[in-house]
Amino acid sequence: MSENLSQYPVATLEEYGYKETPIYIKKLISVIKTILTYVVVFFLYLSIIVIAIQSVNSSRVMSSFDHFSLKWYLNIFNEEDLMIAIKNTFLVSSIATILATIFGTIFAIGLYSLKKKKRQQWMLLNNVPILNADIVTGFSLMLMFRLLMPLFPNIFGLFTLVMAHLFFTMPYVVLNVMPKLKEIDPNLMDAALDLGIKPFKSLRKVLVPAIKAGIFAGMLMALTMSIDDFVISYFNTGAGYDNLSVWIYGVIGRRELTPSVYAFSTLLTLFTLLGLLTYQFLKNTKKGNLKLKK
Repeated sequence: MSENLSQYPVATLEEYGYKETPIYIKKLISVIKTILTYVVVFFLYLSIIVIAIQSVNSSRVMSSFDHFSLKWYLNIFNEEDLMIAIKNTFLVSSIATILATIFGTIFAIGLYSLKKKKRQQWMLLNNVPILNADIVTGFSLMLMFRLLMPLFPNIFGLFTLVMAHLFFTMPYVVLNVMPKLKEIDPNLMDAALDLGIKPFKSLRKVLVPAIKAGIFAGMLMALTMSIDDFVISYFNTGAGYDNLSVWIYGVIGRRELTPSVYAFSTLLTLFTLLGLLTYQFLKNTKKGNLKLKK
């Protein structure tokens, strides 16, 4: 015969030690969280804000702001040494990014086809250039290129910079492509082959479009890391062939740094932000189209 449970008193949360937080305490915690969030974000972007302000400062002196001016943006094209460094930067970064995107995507697809244990082992090796200190990576690559100098005396320059940037940017492409490969149907390639499509064409027409978001994200990250790099570039550049970061390091201390560098840095930040917003827009548009189809 079942007992009537309603005759027993029901325990309240207060009896278990729970205490309701006063409303004013909750509001205070919320305000503190908001303030801390804005403070952290402010300090994270403080350097970018300072550079942006200096890029529109008519004065060369950072300690004083005369008036708003865009002359340093126009002066970029009049600074011959700066333009050469910018061209070198974009040439090296473009070649390295294209190669890293192609080889990184192929490498990721190859890793994805392996068994889980072997894939984890190769992924560990892939992460070494990312986790390794830049100074160790740059110095070791320099020593490797120096071994080739008896055969190629003029090896240091464009070639060494591209190879060095390819070495540390390709792992970022792999890390961005792998999650997209795990999201797709593992039988997608087999289904394409069963329908009579040749392996290379199925790879180009079926698999690559399915992971293009990861490829684009990896390409963008590789480009950003390549443009931003200094330490590895410093060890592997040749005499007279400097990218922007190495050129800035060489100029500081010898002569006054032109404010046009601030203008170019601001433009670079804006273009990077535009790329990220474009990627996010395309990603959200794709999700919206998929929902409409469903």
